[in-house]
Amino acid sequence: MFEFRIDATCGPARAGSLTLPHGEVRTPGFMPVGTQGTVRTLSPFDLEAVGAQMILGNAYHLHVRPGEAVVEALGGLHRFMAWPKPVLTDSGGFQVFSLEGFRRVGDDGVEFQSHVDGARRKLTPERVVEIQWALGADVAMAFDHVVPGTATHPEAEDALERTTRWLERSKRRHIELERDTAARQTLWPIAQGATFPDLRRHALEWIRDLGDWSGIAVGGLAVGEERRVRHETLEALLPSLPATLPRYLMGVGFPEDLLEAIARGMDLFDCVAPTRNGRNGAAFTSKGPLNLRNARWRTDAAPLDESCDCETCRTYSRGYLRHLFVTEELLGLRLLSLHNVRFLIRLTTEARARIAAGSFDAWRREWTARYNAREDQ
Repeated sequence: MFEFRIDATCGPARAGSLTLPHGEVRTPGFMPVGTQGTVRTLSPFDLEAVGAQMILGNAYHLHVRPGEAVVEALGGLHRFMAWPKPVLTDSGGFQVFSLEGFRRVGDDGVEFQSHVDGARRKLTPERVVEIQWALGADVAMAFDHVVPGTATHPEAEDALERTTRWLERSKRRHIELERDTAARQTLWPIAQGATFPDLRRHALEWIRDLGDWSGIAVGGLAVGEERRVRHETLEALLPSLPATLPRYLMGVGFPEDLLEAIARGMDLFDCVAPTRNGRNGAAFTSKGPLNLRNARWRTDAAPLDESCDCETCRTYSRGYLRHLFVTEELLGLRLLSLHNVRFLIRLTTEARARIAAGSFDAWRREWTARYNAREDQ
């Protein structure tokens, strides 16, 4: 358990295999986001059908509702949501960023005012580890302080130093929980530092000094910075990343962003984009993004994407899918979410095959040019 093998490389791009207690994950891989124990509009059977290998839950949201004690009493997160394959839980660090108006950050931890009932809740690095241990995910993330992509160097440095102190406390508590129990969960650190290469390198040095890890995450990107700056940050970070560990780039999930990140050595990804866009009538297709609310699709009998093998594309026309959104039928939300998740899983699967064949770079450039031509102007 908790082993990573690199199967092939093509420049910095890697194809790997990650072994976890609930199964193997082949990389590059995309994880659908099930923030509250469910990927919105999609059942576990849907996720199995589209080839999902691993999904993500959120410790903060599951702590608020229904509470980790409830999940643990019902057999842990896998049984609770009827998902037999690997699960990764985010620590709630992103909520430090996204719930800025409802929290107060201190060196001891973060005090949140619940977005549900207004109650005050205190999360410390130790408490976050305990919550994720009770949830029973295969991979738990250490608590971190996320700042906007536009943060200044002093702001990013302050958050990074706090994240590093929290990481040491998170690791200590996780080791304590493991002592009397067979290995069932691994803890991954998160490298912060905003868009400043010197801070990112410091983060990796501190992480390395804290001991051995089974994986590492890069956080604090896709939070307001320009894409060009994100790519430059990843390029600067690459030489310092441990070569033998799986690399998880947090919160990135638009198609072209996935390919650019894979080209810069990243292995795992998550994002709400495929399901959120799907619920709003926006689809990823091999010829570019498509807005189904556009009247031009009203009598279009073609499938959403002729190259896609998902249930949506095998069964329904663009005209029918548009009808579902115009009439606000719930089926439309499911069908587009299903397609978008399948699209990203197919994309990362194809990237893996191209890496193994040694043709990833040429394929990526051709694919991106076609996608950016945009069918739906």
